Amino acid sequence: MADGAPRPLTVALVDDYEVVLAGIARILAPYEDRVRVVEIDANRPVVTDVDVVLYDSFAQPEAGGDEIADIVANRHAGRLVIYTWNFDHTLVEGALARGASGYLSKTLPARELVAALEAVHAGEVVVSPPPRSRVMAGLDWPGRNEGLTEREAEVLALITQGHSNAEVAQISCLSPNTVKSYIRALYRKIGVASRTQAVLWGVEHGFAPDHHRSQSWRAGR
Repeated sequence: MADGAPRPLTVALVDDYEVVLAGIARILAPYEDRVRVVEIDANRPVVTDVDVVLYDSFAQPEAGGDEIADIVANRHAGRLVIYTWNFDHTLVEGALARGASGYLSKTLPARELVAALEAVHAGEVVVSPPPRSRVMAGLDWPGRNEGLTEREAEVLALITQGHSNAEVAQISCLSPNTVKSYIRALYRKIGVASRTQAVLWGVEHGFAPDHHRSQSWRAGR
């Protein structure tokens, strides 16, 4: 960094799936002079003070819950930004009410994501427009190589975690019928005929959480 140049803002990435975190880190890497990812290894305890916590909602408690307030209260966290494609108004309002400073779409181009993080760090509250297109290129999730969409993969991840259909619907703000539709679609794609087979497939293909990174942030450690 040149003398007199502003230091890059520091970012912690929060999700319990390493492949998800790695995808975000890759898209931010070309902008390391402006944004520096300092927390990504979900195996390690939270030890670094960071300017922004970027909370990826993949297979996590959704952004309207009390978990968000717990992360905001973490002594290592600066400002909290939700990174998601789910723009249900109750989630947006709930996240902001609990202290989130940003609610950003996964369809934002990388340069716009970086600019939004900088604006949040400068003290603005930033809510991007609801997504109208597919998830940004470069992001990753379990099952992508097997043809699962991010939403199908998230439903399978939640099933693999042991959640019932009703719990999946509540966590993801989907209707029970929509959850059933996703389940039928993902069953076809992975070649299974039952929930037990789907869970076994999920465990074998990276759908069990790698760690409990989000829990560490909520615990305030």
